[in-house]
Amino acid sequence: MKMTRKAWLKTSIASLMLAATGATWAQSNELRVGLIPSEDAHAMIEASQQVMDQLAAKTGMKVKPFVANDYNGVIEALRSGKLDIAYLGPFSYVLAHELANAEAFAVAVTKKTGRSAYQSKVIARKDKGLQSLDHLKGRTFAFVDPSSASGHLFPKAGLMASGFDVDKGFSRVIFSGSHDASIMAVANNKVDAAAVADRIFDSAVKKGLIKSEDFTVIWHSKPIPESPMVWRKSLDEATKQKVAAAMADIKNLPWGDQGVLDGFAPTNDQAYDVVRQTAKALNLDLGKMK
Repeated sequence: MKMTRKAWLKTSIASLMLAATGATWAQSNELRVGLIPSEDAHAMIEASQQVMDQLAAKTGMKVKPFVANDYNGVIEALRSGKLDIAYLGPFSYVLAHELANAEAFAVAVTKKTGRSAYQSKVIARKDKGLQSLDHLKGRTFAFVDPSSASGHLFPKAGLMASGFDVDKGFSRVIFSGSHDASIMAVANNKVDAAAVADRIFDSAVKKGLIKSEDFTVIWHSKPIPESPMVWRKSLDEATKQKVAAAMADIKNLPWGDQGVLDGFAPTNDQAYDVVRQTAKALNLDLGKMK
């Protein structure tokens, strides 16, 4: 039967509306998750895969993990709406709150520690004979990333508070890109010392990559609030509630270097004011950092 022009138009419009509705549903049924590169991208995806699978099962959404080349890559993806939620470090979260309208909503609680805080420490090979921060003068040093709390912000503030000149005190400073890269840079004599997260150092020991007895801890920070899960404030409320409920119920699975999860506890922006205070002590203008 030959279709009239009027009938053809009605059918075409209906098809377009159906396609548009399907595209909207597909987009809303996909959860894009960003992960900071505390390890290399492959290791981060592998370490978080079980949690991502559970998140997908509990929300009924298709979960797509993403690891950027650096911390700011995740922040930019949040800002541009390419990510829905993300796992960030404390300082990268503060930046994301300022620059990308991100909001902390949950923090991992693990069976290993039962707490939601960790520490930064400055490590060196024991055979270097470095025993104090003064011994770092004229030495080579590795930070992790400019936006890393335990790998840059807190140790830099600690060095400055001790009277160490962070601008002129080292013979050379590098940003390694990840905590494990900094640890191995020290282990392989690429740098004399580095600032890293205590839990990632412990994880490297547990994996057999290094031996704890081969290292000296020169300095360690006060407790740092744990790395949060964050979402775009513009994410719809129904998805927020679904994601928060699902993450609270994810237990008995490994979560990277933090150990076995005992769920994700609620957190909020105010929990990271100590990070802002540390940034202020370093005269950092968060609004201008990229």
